[in-house]
Amino acid sequence: MREENLVLRDLATRSVEEASAMLESKGFEFTQKETKSSLSDLVTEVDQEIESVIIDFLRSERPYDSFLGEEGSRLSGSSGVKWVIDPIDGTTNFVYGIPGFGISVAAEKDGEIVAGAVADPLHSEIFDAARGFGSRCNRNTISINNEVNLGSSLIATGFSYSADQRKLQGKLLSHIIHEISDIRRIGSAAVDLCWVAAGRVDAFFEEGLNYWDYAAGSLIALEAGAVFKRIQNFLGAELIIATNPSIDDDFYALLVAAREKVVNDS
Repeated sequence: MREENLVLRDLATRSVEEASAMLESKGFEFTQKETKSSLSDLVTEVDQEIESVIIDFLRSERPYDSFLGEEGSRLSGSSGVKWVIDPIDGTTNFVYGIPGFGISVAAEKDGEIVAGAVADPLHSEIFDAARGFGSRCNRNTISINNEVNLGSSLIATGFSYSADQRKLQGKLLSHIIHEISDIRRIGSAAVDLCWVAAGRVDAFFEEGLNYWDYAAGSLIALEAGAVFKRIQNFLGAELIIATNPSIDDDFYALLVAAREKVVNDS
């Protein structure tokens, strides 16, 4: 039922509100940090605490759902709904006290994301969406910019934790930056996708993301009118793209042409 999407959206929103309140009560502080896949891939004890807060809240409301969390939560359920959780997307920003991190919760059913919410605690914003019902920011409807062109477009991107992959991504960027207005590197894919939805940037692209990085944000962008693509093995990893429809074809063609130049230069 489509109405269930609204129920799941509202639960996702309440869960990120609970997590944001917990984070604020801590003064956005942490006592320890560790690294995961590389020296730049950081995690704190707060990531793990937020994931627990979200799961405890959602399980109290829906005890038969499944859960997939970035910090290791894997819980099976029988309802057919799976919650995909990124407790802090943009942990490096969080650790350094830089605005630009988000708390992301998405609900998946029958293999597709049907609801999601992303909190940007330092800006007091919560983005959410339910499939078939549009996207919101702080419960007000949002949508992409109506008309943009490639030359005037503002593009958001991110970079891999792998130094070798970042080198390729830097080369790719060098081949597209002269064809667009400018680049923004915010540091959170979840927030980037919400900013596409709100018309603050005109496109977002990044390679090598995990599912929880973009699960909620992808639906928020889609429901706001963006085009969302997943391209396998673009420069060795999956490429995620969300664009304003006005530039979708041109921007994708620009990325493909840039990839060919990077491959030929290697």
